[in-house]
Amino acid sequence: MNEELRLALDMLEKEKKISKQALIEAIELSLQTACKNHFGSADNVHVSMNPDTAVFSVLADKTVVEKVGDKSTEISLEEAHEMDPSYTLGDVVQVPIDSKSFSRIAAQNAKGVIVQKIREEERKNLFEEYYAMSKKIFTALVEKNTGRALIMNLGKVDGYLAEAEQIPGENLTPGQRAKVYVVEVKDSPKGPKLMLSRTHPELVRKLFFEEVSELREGIVEIKSIAREAGSRTKMAVISNEEDVDAVGACVGLNGNRVNTIVEELRGEKIDIINYDENPAYLIENSLSPAKVIAVIADPDNKEALVIVPDNQLSLAIGKEGQNARLAAKLTNYKIDIKSESQAQEQGIFDEMGIDYHGESLEEEDLGYDEDYEDASYEEGEEEAEAYEEE
Repeated sequence: MNEELRLALDMLEKEKKISKQALIEAIELSLQTACKNHFGSADNVHVSMNPDTAVFSVLADKTVVEKVGDKSTEISLEEAHEMDPSYTLGDVVQVPIDSKSFSRIAAQNAKGVIVQKIREEERKNLFEEYYAMSKKIFTALVEKNTGRALIMNLGKVDGYLAEAEQIPGENLTPGQRAKVYVVEVKDSPKGPKLMLSRTHPELVRKLFFEEVSELREGIVEIKSIAREAGSRTKMAVISNEEDVDAVGACVGLNGNRVNTIVEELRGEKIDIINYDENPAYLIENSLSPAKVIAVIADPDNKEALVIVPDNQLSLAIGKEGQNARLAAKLTNYKIDIKSESQAQEQGIFDEMGIDYHGESLEEEDLGYDEDYEDASYEEGEEEAEAYEEE
């Protein structure tokens, strides 16, 4: 019996990834439970098992008395002397308990404790396995649409893609596969519960890491991402090697890398710009494809004034303000965009000490307002109408 038990423990440890020690603790607990059910108490019972041989012992502490009143806690002097003649009244004797004498109900309850422990350990191991999936992306299979969420299978467990985490306009149906970002892994009585997202900006970051080897190798870095899922994403990148173009690496030959991600995101537009430590240049880049005359950035208050050519104002702001909104998220600056006509009318060039008559500004002409640290410009002669049409 002991050999069979030892082999069973080894099998459970190997197949279900449950430690033998955890199983031994479950058996010890089950025997204590059986004692309590059989004798009405188990406070004085000690259960131990040898992990190598699977031999277990159940001992009860009993006090030596002249007349036994409670058999579960007391032993007569005569019985004690049969075990050891040196025992005297008041001594505590450890008496072996024959587990075979337990009632059928007690044995069933003990079995229930073991089964419950195995289930708990399986759930614990499963949670630990899937907890490591948090903040990563996986390909999941749509199993069911509940009306409020999609149930998606990720192997041994299901994930939940709430309506708010689904890309607007996307209609995933059972049987389809899609990349998802695991936002959180929660523990529950039924096992790990994975909260998924298709709208999180980190989904875009992880997708680029899958496609762009320069990102995985640390040659190129993604500094920030701003996203309006289903519509457009702006991403700022920088290269750590002079001969590597960060934007080009992310776009790929003939756009193959970025197009793979656009396809996965069901046509979502992705603007990739060069990151710059100078906030004015970064803000200018972030408003691409709009051309910029000047950027006056206030790093302390995280505010910036941007001046663009008159014919670029709507492009800089974007449809329903999206371009400016994403640029603000990307740079973490509050951006105020004005056309050059507005800047002239409001005397902004005069405040900057610039004699501006509509000609292209030279960089040194921009000067620095005492409240601002950085300034940049670009003439902005080209139109980018195609961008608005996308």
